[in-house]
Amino acid sequence: MNKTVAKVYKPNIVKFALNIWPPFWGAGIKIIHISKDFRNVKMRLKLRWWNKNANRTQYGGSIFSLTDPVYALMLMGILGERYFVWDKEASINFIKPGNSDLHADFLISQDTLDDILAKTADGEKCFPEFMIYVKDSHGTVVCEVQRKLYVRKKPKYRENEDTVSTS
Repeated sequence: MNKTVAKVYKPNIVKFALNIWPPFWGAGIKIIHISKDFRNVKMRLKLRWWNKNANRTQYGGSIFSLTDPVYALMLMGILGERYFVWDKEASINFIKPGNSDLHADFLISQDTLDDILAKTADGEKCFPEFMIYVKDSHGTVVCEVQRKLYVRKKPKYRENEDTVSTS
């Protein structure tokens, strides 16, 4: 994220932009809520005729898209312009068919954030992992999505390794 984007990177703007973003809109994905501190996001995937699979249930690709790139965007909002944040890898475990609208809640705890900040303080890479439980309208888990991110300070914000202590 550059300085210009950082200035307008606010929860209500991100919510609006992603809700009209064609990949989300076309798949029936909607951001319901983004907290002011970017630590909590609630999303919904509508079951529509165009995102059903051959078995007339939620298409797996849409379910997977529901979780991408939410944690990366949350961390970008929290950490700001000083960090690179990328999705690195992900896997999905389908547990049961999604026969209704689906919901996913995303949360970044203070402990997780403290761990990321500690691991990246000296310019090192960090690979935090998150598990998302996608639930149907009854609250039953239909799939689990594991996401691993890449987080690192941008070069100009890293500690100078050549600095010699004078004490």
